[in-house]
Amino acid sequence: MTAAIPPSSMTMDVVICAYTLERWDDTLAAIESVRNQTTPPQKIVLVVDHNPDLYELFSAALPDVTVVENRKQRGLSGGKDTGVEVATSDVVAFLDDDAVAHPDWLRHFRDAYVDETIVGVGGTTLPSWESGRPRWFPEEFDWVLGCTFTGREAGPVRNLLGGNASFRREVFSVAGGFPSHIGRTSEQSRPLGCEETEFCIRVRQHRPDWTFVFEPQSVIWHRVPAARETFSYFRSRCFAEGLSKAAVTRSVGVADGLSAERSYTARTLTRGVARGLGEALRGERAGIERSYAISVGLLSAAAGYARGGVPLRRRSAMSATS
Repeated sequence: MTAAIPPSSMTMDVVICAYTLERWDDTLAAIESVRNQTTPPQKIVLVVDHNPDLYELFSAALPDVTVVENRKQRGLSGGKDTGVEVATSDVVAFLDDDAVAHPDWLRHFRDAYVDETIVGVGGTTLPSWESGRPRWFPEEFDWVLGCTFTGREAGPVRNLLGGNASFRREVFSVAGGFPSHIGRTSEQSRPLGCEETEFCIRVRQHRPDWTFVFEPQSVIWHRVPAARETFSYFRSRCFAEGLSKAAVTRSVGVADGLSAERSYTARTLTRGVARGLGEALRGERAGIERSYAISVGLLSAAAGYARGGVPLRRRSAMSATS
């Protein structure tokens, strides 16, 4: 790590990854929210994921934005790695293409780098519902929507959420980039993720003295279309999270890969179920619906994790008999 830079002197670039014309308006809104920051970025980088036509459209429409094509493997990880290569500032911030940032988003990111051991800062992601939060949808599972879940507290965290995160640029030269074998691509039918989880854990395995921090005042709003407000999407996304967590544990080990999840299950989810049951006893039917959703979400994630672990067990068995 280079000599400490005072937060007020830090420069910041913002990377946004895009892949489909269907999010054209969303992406323009995301870029406009970055243009309106009280602490303006040095550069806005828009990475287009293997879509030449979309790249040409954005290049023509956004002369003040650095628009580049994904130079890496197709998918979000490759897009982010390309953005890091193009970035030149002290800190690289990431914003989802279907999210908008509060005007002070970058300022709070910058001000949180108070110590040279802090190498990443993440913020609060709030859902922007198309139809409104379903009454059964528990806040403990807002991560299903790429949002901050109930129970996440300010201060040091194991990992940041990828759609609302920032990192010192030097971190990538030490730990490498985001994993290409984990995370989402436009060709997948399942909503996989966790590339930022694996990355953050890998960084800490290289440098245990480095810290990631959650700064709740760095706020963005993530759009939630009606298709993601259904119970079927909720269940499938939880299953996909289990698959993704299995991939993470194969990469970084079970102890580190599931450390936060064990605490989340034992504390946050247990309290959520108990609260829902208490609400139901007081006559609020939605309470039992939320408790049920928490139980289904946990079981679906566990099933996905078990399914994701099958290839690993098969390889182990084959190795033992060979």
